[in-house]
Amino acid sequence: MNNRCNRWQAITRLHLVLSATIILICCFWFVGTGLIASAAEMAKIQQRGYLTVAVKDNLRPLGFKDDNGNLQGLEIDLAQQLALDLLGKKNAVKFQPVANRDRLSVILDKKVDLAIARVTATASRARVVNLSVPYYLDSTVLITKDASVQQLKDLAKQKIAVLNNSSTIAKVRYYLPNAELVGVNSYQEGREQIENNAVVAFAADASVLAGWVQQYPQYQLLPTKLSTEPLSVVMPKGLQYDELRRRVNEAIARYITEGWLAQRAQYWGLP
Repeated sequence: MNNRCNRWQAITRLHLVLSATIILICCFWFVGTGLIASAAEMAKIQQRGYLTVAVKDNLRPLGFKDDNGNLQGLEIDLAQQLALDLLGKKNAVKFQPVANRDRLSVILDKKVDLAIARVTATASRARVVNLSVPYYLDSTVLITKDASVQQLKDLAKQKIAVLNNSSTIAKVRYYLPNAELVGVNSYQEGREQIENNAVVAFAADASVLAGWVQQYPQYQLLPTKLSTEPLSVVMPKGLQYDELRRRVNEAIARYITEGWLAQRAQYWGLP
Protein backbone atom coordinates (compact mmCIF):
# COMPACT_ATOMS: atom_id res chain seq x y z
CA MET A 1 0.00 0.00 0.00
CA ASN A 2 2.79 2.36 0.98
CA ASN A 3 4.68 1.56 -2.23
CA ARG A 4 1.58 2.34 -4.30
CA CYS A 5 1.12 5.64 -2.47
CA ASN A 6 4.76 6.53 -2.96
CA ARG A 7 4.55 5.74 -6.69
CA TRP A 8 1.39 7.85 -6.98
CA GLN A 9 3.06 10.78 -5.19
CA ALA A 10 6.10 10.47 -7.43
CA ILE A 11 3.91 10.44 -10.55
CA THR A 12 1.97 13.46 -9.25
CA ARG A 13 5.18 15.39 -8.59
CA LEU A 14 6.43 14.50 -12.08
CA HIS A 15 3.20 15.80 -13.62
CA LEU A 16 3.52 19.03 -11.66
CA VAL A 17 7.12 19.50 -12.77
CA LEU A 18 6.22 18.80 -16.40
CA SER A 19 3.24 21.15 -16.24
CA ALA A 20 5.34 23.92 -14.74
CA THR A 21 8.02 23.37 -17.38
CA ILE A 22 5.46 23.55 -20.19
CA ILE A 23 4.00 26.74 -18.73
CA LEU A 24 7.46 28.32 -18.50
CA ILE A 25 8.30 27.32 -22.07
CA CYS A 26 5.02 28.80 -23.30
CA CYS A 27 5.61 32.01 -21.39
CA PHE A 28 9.09 32.39 -22.84
CA TRP A 29 7.75 31.68 -26.33
CA PHE A 30 4.98 34.23 -26.03
CA VAL A 31 7.33 36.88 -24.65
CA GLY A 32 9.87 36.11 -27.37
CA THR A 33 7.27 36.53 -30.09
CA GLY A 34 5.82 39.64 -28.45
CA LEU A 35 2.28 38.21 -28.17
CA ILE A 36 2.06 39.01 -24.47
CA ALA A 37 4.33 42.06 -24.29
CA SER A 38 2.79 43.71 -27.35
CA ALA A 39 -0.64 44.00 -25.75
CA ALA A 40 0.85 44.91 -22.38
CA GLU A 41 3.02 47.69 -23.83
CA MET A 42 0.20 49.47 -25.61
CA ALA A 43 -2.17 48.76 -22.76
CA LYS A 44 0.29 50.29 -20.30
CA ILE A 45 0.44 53.55 -22.27
CA GLN A 46 -3.34 53.65 -22.58
CA GLN A 47 -3.80 52.73 -18.91
CA ARG A 48 -1.58 55.51 -17.60
CA GLY A 49 -3.18 57.90 -20.09
CA TYR A 50 -0.18 59.75 -21.51
CA LEU A 51 2.88 59.44 -23.76
CA THR A 52 6.40 60.24 -22.57
CA VAL A 53 8.37 62.02 -25.29
CA ALA A 54 11.96 63.24 -25.37
CA VAL A 55 12.25 66.64 -27.09
CA LYS A 56 14.58 69.57 -27.50
CA ASP A 57 13.83 72.71 -25.48
CA ASN A 58 16.51 75.00 -26.93
CA LEU A 59 16.17 74.50 -30.67
CA ARG A 60 13.91 77.03 -32.32
CA PRO A 61 11.72 76.38 -34.29
CA LEU A 62 11.58 72.59 -33.67
CA GLY A 63 11.43 72.57 -29.89
CA PHE A 64 12.00 75.59 -27.63
CA LYS A 65 10.61 77.47 -24.65
CA ASP A 66 8.62 80.64 -25.23
CA ASP A 67 8.77 83.71 -23.01
CA ASN A 68 6.42 82.02 -20.51
CA GLY A 69 8.52 78.86 -20.33
CA ASN A 70 6.10 76.77 -22.39
CA LEU A 71 7.43 74.33 -24.97
CA GLN A 72 6.67 75.31 -28.56
CA GLY A 73 7.70 74.23 -32.06
CA LEU A 74 7.06 71.77 -34.86
CA GLU A 75 8.20 68.73 -32.87
CA ILE A 76 6.09 69.76 -29.89
CA ASP A 77 3.07 70.06 -32.20
CA LEU A 78 3.81 66.60 -33.60
CA ALA A 79 4.04 65.01 -30.15
CA GLN A 80 0.72 66.54 -29.12
CA GLN A 81 -0.96 65.45 -32.35
CA LEU A 82 0.28 61.88 -31.82
CA ALA A 83 -1.09 61.98 -28.27
CA LEU A 84 -4.45 63.05 -29.69
CA ASP A 85 -4.41 60.17 -32.18
CA LEU A 86 -3.19 57.49 -29.79
CA LEU A 87 -4.91 58.56 -26.58
CA GLY A 88 -7.67 60.95 -27.61
CA LYS A 89 -6.21 64.01 -25.85
CA LYS A 90 -3.76 66.55 -27.25
CA ASN A 91 -2.32 67.26 -23.80
CA ALA A 92 -1.85 63.56 -22.95
CA VAL A 93 1.92 63.86 -23.27
CA LYS A 94 4.77 64.43 -20.83
CA PHE A 95 7.87 66.04 -22.29
CA GLN A 96 11.43 65.25 -21.28
CA PRO A 97 14.00 67.72 -22.64
CA VAL A 98 17.20 65.97 -23.73
CA ALA A 99 20.67 66.88 -24.90
CA ASN A 100 21.75 65.72 -28.36
CA ARG A 101 23.94 62.95 -26.90
CA ASP A 102 20.96 61.42 -25.06
CA ARG A 103 18.41 61.33 -27.88
CA LEU A 104 18.94 57.62 -28.59
CA SER A 105 19.93 56.45 -25.11
CA VAL A 106 16.61 57.52 -23.56
CA ILE A 107 14.92 55.12 -25.99
CA LEU A 108 17.46 52.32 -25.52
CA ASP A 109 17.15 52.64 -21.73
CA LYS A 110 13.32 52.63 -21.96
CA LYS A 111 13.06 56.03 -20.25
CA VAL A 112 10.56 57.43 -22.77
CA ASP A 113 8.10 56.04 -25.31
CA LEU A 114 9.28 58.24 -28.19
CA ALA A 115 12.01 60.72 -29.01
CA ILE A 116 11.09 63.61 -31.31
CA ALA A 117 14.28 65.62 -31.02
CA ARG A 118 15.69 66.42 -34.48
CA VAL A 119 17.08 62.95 -35.11
CA THR A 120 18.26 62.39 -38.68
CA ALA A 121 17.40 58.95 -40.03
CA THR A 122 20.60 57.04 -40.83
CA ALA A 123 21.43 53.40 -41.46
CA SER A 124 23.62 53.19 -38.36
CA ARG A 125 20.87 54.53 -36.12
CA ALA A 126 18.31 52.20 -37.68
CA ARG A 127 20.38 49.27 -36.47
CA VAL A 128 19.78 50.10 -32.81
CA VAL A 129 16.41 51.88 -32.78
CA ASN A 130 13.36 52.07 -35.01
CA LEU A 131 12.85 55.23 -37.06
CA SER A 132 9.47 56.44 -38.23
CA VAL A 133 8.28 57.74 -41.54
CA PRO A 134 10.11 61.10 -41.89
CA TYR A 135 8.08 64.04 -40.62
CA TYR A 136 10.37 66.72 -42.06
CA LEU A 137 13.07 66.79 -44.71
CA ASP A 138 15.89 68.84 -43.26
CA SER A 139 18.68 70.15 -45.46
CA THR A 140 22.08 71.77 -45.46
CA VAL A 141 21.85 75.47 -46.35
CA LEU A 142 23.90 78.63 -46.01
CA ILE A 143 23.05 81.68 -43.95
CA THR A 144 24.50 85.18 -44.27
CA LYS A 145 23.78 88.76 -43.33
CA ASP A 146 25.59 90.15 -46.37
CA ALA A 147 22.86 91.67 -48.55
CA SER A 148 25.05 91.35 -51.65
CA VAL A 149 24.98 87.55 -51.35
CA GLN A 150 21.81 86.27 -52.98
CA GLN A 151 22.86 83.03 -54.63
CA LEU A 152 25.30 80.20 -54.07
CA LYS A 153 27.65 81.47 -56.78
CA ASP A 154 28.12 84.69 -54.81
CA LEU A 155 30.09 82.66 -52.25
CA ALA A 156 32.39 81.03 -54.81
CA LYS A 157 35.62 82.41 -53.31
CA GLN A 158 34.39 83.63 -49.93
CA LYS A 159 35.11 82.44 -46.41
CA ILE A 160 32.43 80.08 -45.08
CA ALA A 161 32.14 78.72 -41.55
CA VAL A 162 31.40 75.00 -41.10
CA LEU A 163 31.12 72.80 -38.04
CA ASN A 164 34.32 70.85 -37.43
CA ASN A 165 34.18 67.16 -38.39
CA SER A 166 30.67 67.51 -39.84
CA SER A 167 29.33 66.02 -43.06
CA THR A 168 28.60 69.60 -44.16
CA ILE A 169 32.27 70.10 -45.07
CA ALA A 170 32.14 67.66 -47.99
CA LYS A 171 28.86 69.12 -49.23
CA VAL A 172 30.19 72.69 -49.29
CA ARG A 173 33.41 71.59 -50.98
CA TYR A 174 31.38 69.86 -53.68
CA TYR A 175 29.27 72.92 -54.50
CA LEU A 176 31.90 75.58 -53.73
CA PRO A 177 35.32 74.02 -54.34
CA ASN A 178 37.13 77.39 -54.33
CA ALA A 179 35.60 78.71 -51.11
CA GLU A 180 37.75 78.97 -47.98
CA LEU A 181 36.26 76.89 -45.15
CA VAL A 182 36.69 77.99 -41.55
CA GLY A 183 36.06 75.35 -38.88
CA VAL A 184 33.96 76.20 -35.81
CA ASN A 185 32.93 74.10 -32.83
CA SER A 186 29.35 75.28 -32.40
CA TYR A 187 26.49 77.19 -33.98
CA GLN A 188 27.17 80.02 -31.56
CA GLU A 189 30.77 80.24 -32.74
CA GLY A 190 29.54 80.24 -36.33
CA ARG A 191 27.36 83.26 -35.66
CA GLU A 192 30.20 85.01 -33.88
CA GLN A 193 32.40 84.51 -36.94
CA ILE A 194 29.77 86.20 -39.11
CA GLU A 195 29.23 89.03 -36.62
CA ASN A 196 33.00 89.65 -36.48
CA ASN A 197 33.16 89.63 -40.31
CA ALA A 198 35.63 86.74 -40.16
CA VAL A 199 33.39 84.80 -42.58
CA VAL A 200 30.65 85.77 -45.01
CA ALA A 201 28.37 82.79 -44.43
CA PHE A 202 27.79 79.73 -42.28
CA ALA A 203 26.72 76.33 -43.64
CA ALA A 204 24.59 74.11 -41.40
CA ASP A 205 21.15 72.53 -40.95
CA ALA A 206 18.14 74.48 -42.20
CA SER A 207 16.03 73.44 -39.20
CA VAL A 208 18.45 75.26 -36.90
CA LEU A 209 19.33 78.21 -39.12
CA ALA A 210 15.63 78.95 -39.69
CA GLY A 211 15.50 79.81 -36.00
CA TRP A 212 18.32 82.29 -36.48
CA VAL A 213 16.35 84.18 -39.11
CA GLN A 214 13.40 84.40 -36.70
CA GLN A 215 15.59 85.71 -33.89
CA TYR A 216 17.91 87.85 -36.01
CA PRO A 217 16.02 89.33 -39.01
CA GLN A 218 19.24 90.70 -40.51
CA TYR A 219 20.14 87.15 -41.53
CA GLN A 220 18.88 85.38 -44.64
CA LEU A 221 18.93 81.79 -45.88
CA LEU A 222 20.13 81.16 -49.41
CA PRO A 223 17.56 79.22 -51.45
CA THR A 224 19.86 76.40 -52.62
CA LYS A 225 19.79 73.19 -50.58
CA LEU A 226 23.07 71.29 -50.52
CA SER A 227 21.53 68.05 -49.20
CA THR A 228 18.40 66.46 -47.80
CA GLU A 229 18.22 64.63 -44.45
CA PRO A 230 14.97 63.08 -43.17
CA LEU A 231 14.02 63.70 -39.53
CA SER A 232 12.23 60.78 -37.86
CA VAL A 233 10.57 59.86 -34.59
CA VAL A 234 12.75 57.45 -32.62
CA MET A 235 11.06 54.33 -31.23
CA PRO A 236 12.34 51.19 -29.47
CA LYS A 237 13.05 47.95 -31.26
CA GLY A 238 11.25 44.76 -30.30
CA LEU A 239 8.08 42.98 -31.35
CA GLN A 240 6.33 44.21 -28.22
CA TYR A 241 6.41 47.74 -29.65
CA ASP A 242 4.98 46.85 -33.06
CA GLU A 243 1.54 48.31 -32.39
CA LEU A 244 2.98 51.60 -31.16
CA ARG A 245 5.29 51.85 -34.18
CA ARG A 246 2.52 50.98 -36.59
CA ARG A 247 0.16 53.59 -35.19
CA VAL A 248 2.85 56.29 -35.13
CA ASN A 249 3.84 55.58 -38.74
CA GLU A 250 0.24 55.51 -39.92
CA ALA A 251 -0.45 58.82 -38.19
CA ILE A 252 2.60 60.57 -39.67
CA ALA A 253 1.80 59.26 -43.15
CA ARG A 254 -1.70 60.69 -42.75
CA TYR A 255 -0.35 64.06 -41.55
CA ILE A 256 1.77 64.21 -44.71
CA THR A 257 -1.07 63.23 -47.04
CA GLU A 258 -3.52 65.66 -45.46
CA GLY A 259 -0.97 68.50 -45.51
CA TRP A 260 -0.99 69.00 -41.74
CA LEU A 261 2.79 68.64 -41.39
CA ALA A 262 3.49 71.00 -44.30
CA GLN A 263 1.15 73.56 -42.78
CA ARG A 264 2.82 73.35 -39.37
CA ALA A 265 6.30 73.54 -40.90
CA GLN A 266 5.28 76.68 -42.78
CA TYR A 267 3.75 78.12 -39.61
CA TRP A 268 7.06 77.69 -37.79
CA GLY A 269 9.02 79.26 -40.63
CA LEU A 270 10.83 76.13 -41.75
CA PRO A 271 12.06 76.11 -45.36
